Amino acid sequence: MSDHNLQKTPLYPLYHQYEGVRCIDFGGWELPVQFSGIQKEHEATRERAALFDVSHMGEFYCTGPEAKSFLQRMTTNDVTLLEPGKAQYTLLCYPNGGVVDDLLVYKLAEAEFMLVVNASNIDKDWAWLQQHLPESGVELRNASDDTALLALQGPHAAAILSNVCNADLTGLKPFRFLPQANVGGISLLLSRTGYTGEDGFEMYLNAVDAPALWDVLMKAGESFELVPAGLGARDTLRFEAALPLYGQELSQSITPLEAGLDRFVKWIKGDFVGRTALWEMHEQGLPRKMVGLEMLDRGIPRTHYPVIAGETQITIGEITTGTQSPTLKKSLGMALIDSSFAEMGTELEVEIRGKRLKAKVVPLPFYRRNSSAKR
Repeated sequence: MSDHNLQKTPLYPLYHQYEGVRCIDFGGWELPVQFSGIQKEHEATRERAALFDVSHMGEFYCTGPEAKSFLQRMTTNDVTLLEPGKAQYTLLCYPNGGVVDDLLVYKLAEAEFMLVVNASNIDKDWAWLQQHLPESGVELRNASDDTALLALQGPHAAAILSNVCNADLTGLKPFRFLPQANVGGISLLLSRTGYTGEDGFEMYLNAVDAPALWDVLMKAGESFELVPAGLGARDTLRFEAALPLYGQELSQSITPLEAGLDRFVKWIKGDFVGRTALWEMHEQGLPRKMVGLEMLDRGIPRTHYPVIAGETQITIGEITTGTQSPTLKKSLGMALIDSSFAEMGTELEVEIRGKRLKAKVVPLPFYRRNSSAKR
């Protein structure tokens, strides 16, 4: 039964046409963890295509003559590298270098940007940005409630979309977008982005049009065996690609540098919130680093399980995310550990249900599209 206290996306009424659907409370939203099974949805995304409802994400519009300089001061990446039609991954940081949120910034026009933030952080991010607004020159608008977001992901995503889209997708590169595309008669912003490690597209549109777009895409994908996919597969897919999840690989106490996201911290651009603390950490050396772990003994590492330096028996960190990888058929984990133990091949132990099981440090990401990692 539905929980009336939980928020629901515009696609919620469509979920229950799928027999295997199972919904959970995800940060105050009633969302499908699966439609037919996490493993099946994961494999479909890697091998064919899957459609995700991610309408719970937040969208803010930042406009005005000072919008660019405001975002340049608030985020770690370099907003001046953007041109209309281009997006970038970036982070909001606290003065101490901890992370408020990770997000996407879309440049719509010279003085108009769209920010896409994590659902669980919408209110916090909004308050943080409002707190730092200059007296004039910048306007913020929270369009989260009026905006739906669908993600079509997988090697067949472009072929499926090209059947119902008015645009030539061959020239649309990753992190580029079309501000006014037409898919099945529905007007939307079409972006070549995603959170799965596969090729794919994200579609931002008016919430009232979301059910119709879902039906258009599912029908267009029938011959490609397109499946609807839930949060479970979304998590295992992003994990294999080592894409961070806020609250696990990033938080108020985990900096972008510790999370291995230094390429999105642009020192050369000048001052931004958190720069001083991050630069000091950069200069002094990181006390902790995010690493990949592969289990050598049988066992699955889970979030918060302790990581131990075998010889000393000292706890040197913890698992941030871990699972049995559906693609690689290995028990893997991302872990934030003492930097002195982060060298590739280092043997460590993970405490799983009171037992200390052997693991070794391996490179991230675990999976790369079109690489030998793919089965």
